[in-house]
Formats: sequence, structure tokens, C-alpha cells
Amino acid sequence: MKSKKEYKTGREDLDKIVADLARLSLSANNTDLIEEMLTTVVKLGLENDERGDLKLINMALKELRYASKIFIPYRDQRKVVIFGSARSRKDSDEFKMTVKLSELIVKKGFKVITGGGPGIMEAGNKGAGRKESFSLNIKLPFEQQFNPYTAGDEKSVSFKYFFNRKLFFLKESDATVIFPGGFGTLDECFESLTLIQTGKTKPRPIVLIDSPDSEYWSRLIDFVAEKLPERGFISNNDLSLLIRVNSIEQAVDEILQFFRIYHSIRYVGDKTVLRLNKPLSSEDINKLNMKYCSILRSGKIESTDSLPAEQEDEEFLDLPRLVMDFNRHDFGIFHEMLRFLNTLGE
Repeated sequence: MKSKKEYKTGREDLDKIVADLARLSLSANNTDLIEEMLTTVVKLGLENDERGDLKLINMALKELRYASKIFIPYRDQRKVVIFGSARSRKDSDEFKMTVKLSELIVKKGFKVITGGGPGIMEAGNKGAGRKESFSLNIKLPFEQQFNPYTAGDEKSVSFKYFFNRKLFFLKESDATVIFPGGFGTLDECFESLTLIQTGKTKPRPIVLIDSPDSEYWSRLIDFVAEKLPERGFISNNDLSLLIRVNSIEQAVDEILQFFRIYHSIRYVGDKTVLRLNKPLSSEDINKLNMKYCSILRSGKIESTDSLPAEQEDEEFLDLPRLVMDFNRHDFGIFHEMLRFLNTLGE
């Protein structure tokens, strides 16, 4: 096994100071990572004299630290992120649907994350209530102030950079609901799809919702389904990453169904581990192998106990598991498999 190359500043005097600081961080299990981060900061000072670069990296790091601090106490609670137009009127169907959806999903044990501004964001926080809401605002010269349901709340975070904000939308949530919106909403929609299609974020339901008489999502999906596969830009299975509904009850049902049996995912070396809310029978596991063997590089899907890396991190040790050698390429089919898995044992 190839050893990891040491990450150092190149100067012994600085490396010693960095190592001493890392040991004083009180993060005993992560001293190595603290040392690498400190080394990066020192290397920046040695290599880059551009103040603009340093200001950007400094602010980005500060935002990441603070947002992580806010979310840490709530990591064991499921959350839904809601996207949609900041310009939706309070008398619009979308606004009213968002309020009701948030009310319902909170009753099912989820918390709600929005962008913290007006329109659909305000509706999401209104329905969820201050206690069950997070808001991730963006500093803009117009249109984007904290809405009255999140202003002043300790779970409200203000970002300078969109890339940090979008990272936390997905990193801290388990499901995505998207109402109609403009460029920002579509950007959030397609970034979510891209990250899931490439395996850069954990599996989740992406629910596109609008009123029954609206053609907003249907026309977009028609374009995507017709033009992108025929040019070879996506595979037909990638369309499985999207779920379109036109009622809030359907949206809530889709989210709950996604986590009926599937709990969470962990990659351990070459293996993909699925943690489950309840065990599957041998017959059900055989069904998975028959339908989805094409996405395995080798072997088959098998039941397993927690792997050593999971035991070391004490991750959901009481949950049953499946382990497989997933090719980490066909994420559209992988999501189809998760949705099928959630129907088993019914």
C-alpha cells in the first residue's frame, strides 16, 4: 500500500510551530487534519502575496467554520432544503403550497432549510416555524434580506459566496424540493442534479413541484428528456434522479418513501455500504442482485455487519447493512435501485 506523502511547508521551523499548534487544538482525533489546514494557511503566506486571493480564501474558510458550527448540534436530524423564486407573491399558489408543505414535513420529523429570503424561502420558513427552520442567506445589494421568520435566529447564516452557500444546502440536507423560479432556482436545481449524477453528494430525492395547472416543470423536463439523451449528453437513466409532482401530499410521500428502508450511505475503500432502517430478507437481496447486477464491478450485493472503518467512527452500528462493489458511475440506475429497495418487504 502506497504511503501518504507528508504535507509540509518545506521549512522545519514552521513545521514544528504548526505541529505544536495542532496538538493544542483539543481535537485529539483530528490532529492530523488540523495540522494540514494550518500548513495550508502557512503555505499560502509563503507562496501568494496577492491580497485579493488571500481575502477570498480567508472569508471562505471563516464561512465554512461558522456554518459548520451552526449545523453540528442538528446533524442527527433529517432536513429538507426548499428552493424556489424569491419573487413569488404571497397570494400565489406556489407560496401557499410551500407553507403547507413545510408544515407537513415538519410534522413528519424533518427540519426545513431555505435561502432565508423572501418568496418561496419565506413561505418555507413560515410553514416550518422558527424552531424547525434554518436559513442560509446570501449577501446581495438587492432583494435578499432575512425574512421575518428567520431574522435574528441563531440558525440563520449569511454568506458572501454562493459556492459556500450551495455546499451547505446539500451537505446538510437529506431531500430537495424545488418550486418554480428564475436563474437562481434553476442553478440550484441543475447543480443538485450534477452533484448527485457524479456521486459528489449523498443520494436524495429531488422533487420538482408546481400547481396542477402549471407547465413550468413539465416543459423543462420534456426538453431535458428529448434533447439531452439524443445528443448523448446524459443517459436515459439519469432522468430517474428527478421526481415531478403537483401536490404537496405527493411531495411529502416521495420524501418519506425514499427513507422507508434506505437510511444512509458510506464508501469504505472500494466498497459501497448502504445502511438500512430494517433488514432485507435473502429473497429481497436476490431480487436486487437480479435487477441491478449491471452496476457492480464485481461480486454481488450482500448483507453485512458494520465494517471496521464504520466501527472506528461509531457510525450507526446498530443498523443492518448491504455492501456492494458499485461502479460509482451509473448513479441514475443506483437511484432506481434505492427506490426499488424501498418498496421491498411491503
